[in-house]
Amino acid sequence: MSESVDQVCPINPVIDLIFSRWTTPILWVLEHHGRLRFNELQRHLPAITPKVLTQRLRRLERDGLVIRTYHAEIPPRVEYEISALGRTLTPLFAAITDWSEAHLPAVTAARHTYDTTREEEEAWAQD
Repeated sequence: MSESVDQVCPINPVIDLIFSRWTTPILWVLEHHGRLRFNELQRHLPAITPKVLTQRLRRLERDGLVIRTYHAEIPPRVEYEISALGRTLTPLFAAITDWSEAHLPAVTAARHTYDTTREEEEAWAQD
């Protein structure tokens, strides 16, 4: 009987939830800039398309990580902010930031060593 990925790696559902493309940048911006309207949020994330931003915000709202507030005005106004549940991710993001500052240079060095070794092996194999 085969095990599901979630059974093999119990953090997989959390990884899928938090680290899907654009989720982390959206939460990061909302945590650091507070409540924002859609266009303000998009200005902080210029590489994301409006369609994708809308999809991600809906998913984050559904997951309870973002609060959407609709103001029945003319014209209507919608604001987004990180929820209390979303804020519980702040220590996780801080730990990842600390890890990246401490270890990304080693990752870069390992990649360089690997790439150089592979190039040498491939050059030797072609001779």
